[in-house]
Amino acid sequence: MQIDGYTRLAAVVATPIKHSISPFIHNYAFEKTGVNGVYVAWDIPESELQVTLENIMRYDMFGINVSMPYKQAVIPYLDEVTKAADLIGAVNTIVNRDGRLIGYNTDGFGFFKSLGTFADFDVADKVITILGGGGAATAIIAQAAINGAKKINIFNQTAFLEETKEKAKQISSKTGAAIEVFPVEDLNMIQKKVLVSDLFVNATNVGMDGKSMIINDSFEFPPNLMVADVIYQPFETPFLRLVRSRGLKAVNGLGMLLFQAAAAFELWTGKEMPSQEIWQALEKKYKSK
Repeated sequence: MQIDGYTRLAAVVATPIKHSISPFIHNYAFEKTGVNGVYVAWDIPESELQVTLENIMRYDMFGINVSMPYKQAVIPYLDEVTKAADLIGAVNTIVNRDGRLIGYNTDGFGFFKSLGTFADFDVADKVITILGGGGAATAIIAQAAINGAKKINIFNQTAFLEETKEKAKQISSKTGAAIEVFPVEDLNMIQKKVLVSDLFVNATNVGMDGKSMIINDSFEFPPNLMVADVIYQPFETPFLRLVRSRGLKAVNGLGMLLFQAAAAFELWTGKEMPSQEIWQALEKKYKSK
């Protein structure tokens, strides 16, 4: 990679963020596509968020990615947000376009691009059951609604149920998608909804310890059910191990991470990210952990 007076900058902004693999993904893409750019990670306090966004314009950056806890906090500083970002209520990609800062959310797109690429799954006219109501879950729910899902069943913790119901109502009213919300503690209801679903998603952090699952070994799954977990480390969570032992298709969250990055890269540069090459490098890296 050659850095000179024409090199443009992109970054991921969050706290903490130094562990991020986004610099690896984007700098690989810059080098392979011949785009004169560099991608770095900025760990900043919220008090510096406004000036950080001003610096996108000041230094003519491509833009930035935004991770927790700033996906909502950046919105007041933007000139525009897309339909998906507005539905989700969060932004993960900001593009510097003609002197304006445009906020996107590519998380949901990345999730369904992963399912389409690795499992030939299309969410249109499908029934989804999803565990979780946080940022990743909301991005997936909103994108599923935009893409024409037939029905979406959301299971979240009772303490956040009213908030989840309100968000679901907003998404439903803007897209026409049929959405219901249930307490995640009700395993019998999860079982009931899974049996009539086409896609079952764990969008919680349960399983990151390599031991935990929300469901249990006695769960039954319909044939041809597609299953996904947003977690990618460990590479195979107990949830994925269980469903694969039943012969079902299942993907982890690494593809979602890659394809949300690919969407951001194309928005910034107009170039297609060499996703297949990068996927092979990521798979090698995380399968060994």
